Amino acid sequence: MKALKHWAAQAALLAGITASAIAPASAQTVYQIPALSDYSGPFAAIMPMVGPGREGVVNWWNAEVGNKLGVKLELKTYDTRYDTAQTASLWPGVLATKPVIGLSLGGPDTSALQQRLPTDKVPMILGSAANGFGWRPNQWVLATRPTFVHEVSGFIDWFQKTKTPGRPVKVAMFTTEASPTFADMGKGIIAYAKANPNVVTLVEMVYVEPQPADVTLQLRRVLNAGAEVVLVPSNIQQAVAVKRAMQTLGKNVPIVYSLQNSPAMLQKLLGSLSAMDGDYEVHAGVIATDEDTEAKKFYDMLVAKYGVKAPWHSITTIGINQTLVLVRAVEAAAKKHGGDKLTGELLYNTLIETHFPAKDFFGFTGGGDIDFSVEAPFPIKDPRVNIGQVVGGKLTTVARGVPVPKLAKW
Repeated sequence: MKALKHWAAQAALLAGITASAIAPASAQTVYQIPALSDYSGPFAAIMPMVGPGREGVVNWWNAEVGNKLGVKLELKTYDTRYDTAQTASLWPGVLATKPVIGLSLGGPDTSALQQRLPTDKVPMILGSAANGFGWRPNQWVLATRPTFVHEVSGFIDWFQKTKTPGRPVKVAMFTTEASPTFADMGKGIIAYAKANPNVVTLVEMVYVEPQPADVTLQLRRVLNAGAEVVLVPSNIQQAVAVKRAMQTLGKNVPIVYSLQNSPAMLQKLLGSLSAMDGDYEVHAGVIATDEDTEAKKFYDMLVAKYGVKAPWHSITTIGINQTLVLVRAVEAAAKKHGGDKLTGELLYNTLIETHFPAKDFFGFTGGGDIDFSVEAPFPIKDPRVNIGQVVGGKLTTVARGVPVPKLAKW
């Protein structure tokens, strides 16, 4: 009888061990990830692309990586209306969920939170480009892309080397002083041109309204002065105004856009992609072409296996980009410290101390590594950009992983 009881006890113990081994879900630690969004403000139109991109990456990572680490991430969306005051009012409720890391959308939530995050111990990942005035140490909103000025200077450097070798390229730029971000772009490009006279001659920095009715006179002036490239890395309204002025003047000097006002964003307003033949887009993200790239294959996998409904679009790639950086940080921290021991401070330190290779991001970081530092809240050691061009009515990639020149603070 004693032997039978001993055998039964051993069997029960073995059964318990076996059950725990085959039931990892019970051992998972769940972390809520605040996803700051805009479903009722000025950028509500882009959230049906950004949001599914974020969700697809989290679903993929939970199933294929987090499950093995005992970690599950749950996105929780907060509609900030892209408003600083609304973000600030929502933040106490966000903190009540004890987040260890989150997703930022843009300038308003950065402005609302940047100074308090070091105290709250919650790092945030921003998918947009950074700003020069945010180039300060000990920041907790970390951008996956360098500054807009880094991105534009990367294009200028590439264009001069490939199109006007042996002499500086003449450029003009349209922006506005009504927005801190767009004013910062102007200030940075002026500083870059002054420091690199052998690369670029700045014909004029043209400051106009955020939503200009017509810029034909300004464009005629800079084209008459010899501008060979016109930079419009600001917003959609300025990009459309410059393009329509170019059409009015019957000129075809190439215009350069950023990601948020890329040709894919402008084509409905301008009639078609063909209206932008010869124009470029540049940024440290994905050029969303039909080419069979690693990034496109990853997106197709998210659609096929994880139900992503958003189209293959430059804006969709923002959500994918920033969430890939977030999950890789969680992954690195969980592998080193354990999936049940994650904190905001631990994740911040992981982001600062870890050099994340470009291969971890399937092409969504412009071909560059992610290497944050205490000195800069964006990749600064070896930032790279991709350059696309509209050719024959189709968007194509003309240069990948273009190194960005080293810039001094402006």
